[in-house]
Amino acid sequence: MGKDRNESRKYTRFEKARIIGARALQLAMGAPPLLEIPEGMSDPIEIALYEFENGAIPITVVRKYPSGRKELV
Repeated sequence: MGKDRNESRKYTRFEKARIIGARALQLAMGAPPLLEIPEGMSDPIEIALYEFENGAIPITVVRKYPSGRKELV
């Protein structure tokens, strides 16, 4: 039981939104896609979501807990 209640390897909806938003901004500013993008997909948010769903975005999330412990997800 000694674990913090939010501890999980799954991203929260807020973390997911932040990751996709940050990657979409990178794409909009001219960064190359990390995967082969399906034909017809040109919106940076769609591309970022596609990359996220395929595990291609190299972004690490640091969770800070009230106990002072940090967790890399």
